[in-house]
This record gives sequence, C-alpha cells and structure tokens, in this order.
Amino acid sequence: MSSFLTDKRFPELAELDAYWTALKGTRKMPARSEINPRGIDGALSHTFILERIAPGTARIRLAGQRLKDLIGMELRAMPLTALISLSDRARMEDLIDQVCTSPGIGNITLHAEHGAGRPSIEARMKLWPLSDAQGRPKRILGGLSFRGVIGQAPRRFMVVTSSLRPIGGLGAPESSEFAEPATPFIAAPRSDQGSGRVPYLRLVKAQ
Repeated sequence: MSSFLTDKRFPELAELDAYWTALKGTRKMPARSEINPRGIDGALSHTFILERIAPGTARIRLAGQRLKDLIGMELRAMPLTALISLSDRARMEDLIDQVCTSPGIGNITLHAEHGAGRPSIEARMKLWPLSDAQGRPKRILGGLSFRGVIGQAPRRFMVVTSSLRPIGGLGAPESSEFAEPATPFIAAPRSDQGSGRVPYLRLVKAQ
C-alpha cells in the first residue's frame, strides 16, 4: 500500500482512495457522474475535481474550502498549477497528462515555499482518473492534504517527489519517470484543529 495512505497525518487521502476504488470496481476508472459528496464527507474540504481540456492544461471545476484558503481567492476555472511553484509547473502538468492517458494514480509530495508570514507546510496530493460523459478519461478526482499553518496567502508548493502508479492490478509498480529523492524539512503544527469549520465543496464554473 502507498505510504500516502498509511500516513495517519493525511487521512483525507486514504478516504478518497477507498471511495474511488470502491466506485471503480473491475473497471479502469469510475465516471465523474458517480462522484457523490456524501461518500467522502470527511475529505470534502481537501477535495477537488479537474477537467483536462488539452495536453498540459487542466482546470479546477470543483474545489474544497481548504484549497481556497491556500490560494486566498476564488478558484473558478483556475489551473491546478496555480498552487504550484513556477519552477515545478511543467512537471505537474506532465503528471496530470499521465494520470489521464496511462491511466494511472498520481502521488505527489509537496513542501510550501516559506518566508515572512509564510511558515513551512508539508503536504501530499493524489490524483485519480475519472471518465467524462462520453467515457473519455478527461476528469480527475484529486485530494490535497496538508499539515501546517497557512499564514499569508497565496501559498504555493514545491514538488518534492512525484510518481505514477499505473492502473492494471494490485501491486503494480510505480513509474520512476516522475520520482525524485525527497528533501527533509520540519513540519509546522496543523492549524485546523478546533476550528469548528464545516467542510464543503465550492462549485466553480469555467467562464
């Protein structure tokens, strides 16, 4: 099992993976239309759905509140790479393409850029392929789980490691195409404990 799913600091990813796997059954992927927010209640605020509209281009269609908190603005029609450091955006775009075309499950370890008013944040992201109304792999279910104080928005992340796990059976090896050695850092304490905030998904429509 992926270390992303056994790391108890990021429980939202395990919940999303279990939900996607149950919907998938014996198919390569479930359909976007099958996703029901009630099935992932504990992970909603960390969840997003992408539409791949062209090679290297994927726009956010649905996004949880915690993603909005990170960027500090509405996410309507924004690319997922808006959350990624400029130097790592091409790498993220390549992985998004591979999630849809292989297809496969993307795993990304992230570390927020830090500075004045912006403490370190440790994060994990997973990307699961979904089919659209025509059965094409053009949608992605994503989860971004993080631990640390957000501080001053916008926050953007550097890609520490990334890998693709092909869909083709349990135990399939992860592709080394995207893998890079991790760089150590000290995680900041989580900021969302005791907030009392109810998680939800925000609908965003492309203009």
